[in-house]
Amino acid sequence: MRKFAKFYITPKGERAARGGHPWVFGEEVTHVEGEYQNGDLVDVVTAKGKYLGTGFVNDVSKIRVRIISTNTNDKFDEAFWERRLRYALDYRLTVMGEQDFNCCRLIFGEADMFPGLTVDRFNDILVTQTLSLGIELRKQMLFELLIKILREMGQNIRGLYERNDVKIRRLEGMEENKGFFQSPLLDAACPTTAEICENGIKYTVDVENGQKTGFFLDQKYNRQAVAKIAKGRHVLDCFTHTGSFALNAAKGGAASVTAVDISAEAVRMAEHNAAINGLAAGFKGLQANVFDLLSELVNNKSHDYDFVILDPPAFTKSGSTVKNAVRGYKEINLKAMKLLPRGGYLATCSCSHFMKEELFVQMLHDAAKDACVSLRQIEVRQQAPDHPVLWNVPETFYLKFYIFQVV
Repeated sequence: MRKFAKFYITPKGERAARGGHPWVFGEEVTHVEGEYQNGDLVDVVTAKGKYLGTGFVNDVSKIRVRIISTNTNDKFDEAFWERRLRYALDYRLTVMGEQDFNCCRLIFGEADMFPGLTVDRFNDILVTQTLSLGIELRKQMLFELLIKILREMGQNIRGLYERNDVKIRRLEGMEENKGFFQSPLLDAACPTTAEICENGIKYTVDVENGQKTGFFLDQKYNRQAVAKIAKGRHVLDCFTHTGSFALNAAKGGAASVTAVDISAEAVRMAEHNAAINGLAAGFKGLQANVFDLLSELVNNKSHDYDFVILDPPAFTKSGSTVKNAVRGYKEINLKAMKLLPRGGYLATCSCSHFMKEELFVQMLHDAAKDACVSLRQIEVRQQAPDHPVLWNVPETFYLKFYIFQVV
C-alpha cells in the first residue's frame, strides 16, 4: 500500500498529465483521499483511481500538485534525488562542454523535473531560486548533494547564494529572502561577486544585487552569433544590462559600440566589463530610456548605426498583458527598422513564454510592413541547451531570437 494521499482529477487534468505536463491546477482536483500537509508528496489519479503520477502538493498555489515522477516504483529517498541531480549535471557537461560547464544553468526547473528550482553556476559560486514549497522543504538535502556531486566531478564550489527575493514565492505561501546558504560543506566567508568567462569575455557578476541570479546565461550562443557579423559595424545594443551583447560585438571587431540601459548601475557595469576585457576603445555606455532614444534617433534621421540589437526584458509575464506586450515589441522593432540603413543588421528577441513564437513572428511582419522594409532572415535561435526545452512542457520554451538584414 502506498502511503501518499490520493488526488482525483478531472478528464482535462488527466489528458494533460498523460501528455507529460507536470502541473495539476486546483480546479482540476475533484476530491482527495487521505491526509497530507502542504509540501508533501501525493499521488495523482484518474476519476477511476488509476495512477498518473506523484508530486508535491501545495493548496496555497494555483498549481496544486507538481508531478515529479510517473513511476509507481520510485522511492523518493536521498538516492532518488542524487540520481536525478547526476542526470542533470551529466547532461550539462555533455551539451555545454567542459569549458562552458563552469558558467551555465545546472538546474532548469520542470525541464529537469525539479519543479520551481533554478540553479545557475558562476565559476565557484552557485546561485539558486526556489519557487515551490516541495523543493524548499528539501533544499538542505538537495543543495548539499549537489555540492558533493560537483566536487566529485572535480568542480570547486565555494558558496551557494539564494536569490529568493521574488514575489512569486508569496503565491506559494513562502517568504522572500536572499543570502548565503549555510552548510559545513561551504566556505564561511565568500564574496557576493563572481568572476566568469563566457565566449572568451570576462565579467564580474553581482550575485547579490544583479537581475535574476546575476547574469543571463540563456543568450550565451546567441551572443556568439552576433559577434560573427559585427566586424566593422556601428552597433547600438539596447537594454544592455551587463553589456554582454555589446562586448561580444566589440570582441567581434565592431567599429563602435553603444551600450544603452535605463539603469545607471547597468551602464556602469557594462563599462567596467569593457575595461577589464581591453575593449574600452570605441565602447560607450549610455543611460537612457530605449523607447525615447530610438524615437529621437529616428526623428533626427540618424545614420550613426548599422547594427541594432534588441534584448528587452519580458514585456509580459501573464497571458492577460500579451496585447500590451505586442505593442511594446512592435514599437522598438519598428523604430529599429526605420533607423537602420538598407543592408543594416537587426538582432531581436523576446524572453517571455507568453509571447508565443507565432505572435512574435507576426509582430515582426507587421513592423517591417509599417517600416516599408523587407527582412532577410539570417538565423533563428532560442535559449542555450543548458536551458532545455521539453516539448511536452511548452512553458520551458520562452526565448525567441532572430537575426535579420534589412533590405
